[in-house]
Amino acid sequence: MKYKIVTLLVFLGLVRISFNQKQSLPDGFVYAKEVIKDLDVELRYFSSKNFVGDTIEGYKANTLIITEDAAKKLKLVQDELQKQNLCLRVYDGYRPQRAVNHFIRWAKDLNDTINKPEFYPNVKKHNLFKHGYIASRSGHSRGSTLDLTIVSGETGEPIDMGSPYDFFGQQSWVEYCGITDQQKANRQLLQTVMLKHNFRNYPKEWWHFTLRWEPFPETYFDFEVE
Repeated sequence: MKYKIVTLLVFLGLVRISFNQKQSLPDGFVYAKEVIKDLDVELRYFSSKNFVGDTIEGYKANTLIITEDAAKKLKLVQDELQKQNLCLRVYDGYRPQRAVNHFIRWAKDLNDTINKPEFYPNVKKHNLFKHGYIASRSGHSRGSTLDLTIVSGETGEPIDMGSPYDFFGQQSWVEYCGITDQQKANRQLLQTVMLKHNFRNYPKEWWHFTLRWEPFPETYFDFEVE
């Protein structure tokens, strides 16, 4: 009887039920935009615009989740860039272990190469593990690693870093020489501002940074991004 009364009240518009409540995050994690209100978030794994060519398991929303420590430091980066009419765009943050498992399954299916021309044209798929592009564990699953770039405040477009995000190849190495002076300067700007606020870079990916002294250095989480 109680259920029928609630159902009637909802139908009459007298009671509103929200189906969009955010999940309760583990202690030490936050929704990044609650700390950095104007952060530009474009989670590529919540789309088909990635090397797999499909939405990745565990990504249920374009919602950036990271550790609270990482969010506080990232806000300092954003504040500094905005003084130059620039801002951050984040492509990935916390990544569930189930998403990493999705990558592993995909990498083992050698017939699935739909996005090879765009993301790994010069690497054979069976070498993705060997060359370190795919691994069974990811620092992203610890919550303090981010993939990001810098966006122009005038155009809203990313500045030119000399290779696309998530491109598997030497063109993505920070010290790669075969790019223009401006592209090198853009990469160096990102490196400098991130390091200043205690994010260390992975040298083979200009976009990849991990917070120094991260709070969960040995823990790989698997709650969904929603």
